Amino acid sequence: MPDLTASVLAGFGSALIVLGGYHFLVAGPRLKRVRTMLGTHDGLLGGGGAEPASRRVETLETGAATAEREIAQAAARIAALEKVAQSETPRIGFMRYNAFADVGSDQSYALALLTRDGDGVVLSSIYSREETRTYGKAVLKFQTAQEASDEERSAIAQAKAAAS
Repeated sequence: MPDLTASVLAGFGSALIVLGGYHFLVAGPRLKRVRTMLGTHDGLLGGGGAEPASRRVETLETGAATAEREIAQAAARIAALEKVAQSETPRIGFMRYNAFADVGSDQSYALALLTRDGDGVVLSSIYSREETRTYGKAVLKFQTAQEASDEERSAIAQAKAAAS
């Protein structure tokens, strides 16, 4: 039995020596290379600082979530601005004319201020030697609620043709 115990211990000792040699010659240098690669990885993701990569990734994820919230807020503001823009008056028609033959030059005018949908107003100013009168008429879908003069219809047609 002492021979068996000695043989087992000798085999176990030999295995430890071989394992130590493997670790020293093979695993050690590879482990050192892995540590170097991890350091490079952490340096690249961590911005070259002492912050580990996992913390840098968390920071990037937090920044991405913040950016998503800001994009959603910007989209909501853009939608509100587009709604306001729909009610703007990008269609404008203007016509000057001579309302009376005895008055020189085109002092009278018709001005149409309309939205994209053709809603708004048409304003008319009629100039004569004695007085000037101003009229306003509501416009809905490019049509006046009251009877419109030829000049007012012309101003509405100009506004309708205006690029929006």
